[in-house]
Amino acid sequence: MNSTLPRKPRGFMFDLDGTLILSDRSLGGYTPIPGAAETLAALDARGIPWIAMTNGSAYPASVQAPKLRAVGLPVRDERLFTPNSVAAKAMLERGYERVLVLGTQGVIDALVEVGVPCVGPDGAAAHEADAVYVAWHPECTMPHIHLACERVLEGAAFLTASDIPYFAARGGRAFGYSCAINGAVARITGVEPEATGKPSALALAMVAEQLGVAETDVGVVGDDAKAEMEMAHAGGAIGIAVASGSTSREQWQAQPPERRPDLVIDSVGELFAGGWLD
Repeated sequence: MNSTLPRKPRGFMFDLDGTLILSDRSLGGYTPIPGAAETLAALDARGIPWIAMTNGSAYPASVQAPKLRAVGLPVRDERLFTPNSVAAKAMLERGYERVLVLGTQGVIDALVEVGVPCVGPDGAAAHEADAVYVAWHPECTMPHIHLACERVLEGAAFLTASDIPYFAARGGRAFGYSCAINGAVARITGVEPEATGKPSALALAMVAEQLGVAETDVGVVGDDAKAEMEMAHAGGAIGIAVASGSTSREQWQAQPPERRPDLVIDSVGELFAGGWLD
């Protein structure tokens, strides 16, 4: 593992859970990681662009960002991105006429507010959907899964907010609903979902676009080997791993090449320690 970065990042993407915050398992409350607020403020003082990107899809940025600010993190609404942000862009570009959403009302709202035509699993037009989007859906039922399988078997596109099995929370791992639902649909249909959140190329492209830098100049900061480091490695970005979430220093050392970070720090509060960014 290198102790220096291959080059100085020109912009940063920060993961949320395990990197900037720890959530409770119901996603109802946040605790900032020590040093997170100070690090974001230091980047602002240096004029270095940054955004936060979560694989959580339960809330739109307009709901979640104020909650982050309430606990002291200076994350403006326009600096917070979710898989729904990426999914909406892809759905509009591809011209889907009706998207079946297995997710909370917050997921549907995030898509609808930018013009994506959506329907929930209990909607009258659900059986006509030409795309299926699986996100945070704690109220999922077997009929919902049956409907999603029906549409995918009929040729509907199959997208998901995240296919990551768990995220760091207070008290340990919290398991991702979307990953479990994806597994059921994929097992029945034989079709794997296209992820719109991390580690997808779609997500990294949006990050670079929002930061105004090349993908290779993005510093991807996160606690998950698959979500953040696989994305960084695949896109040629700069991977900066933290040991404050789901992956320990020992586990980082054991990662395969395609998920190995360029640098490991204990927490985001150490980002400016050691002269790595000088």
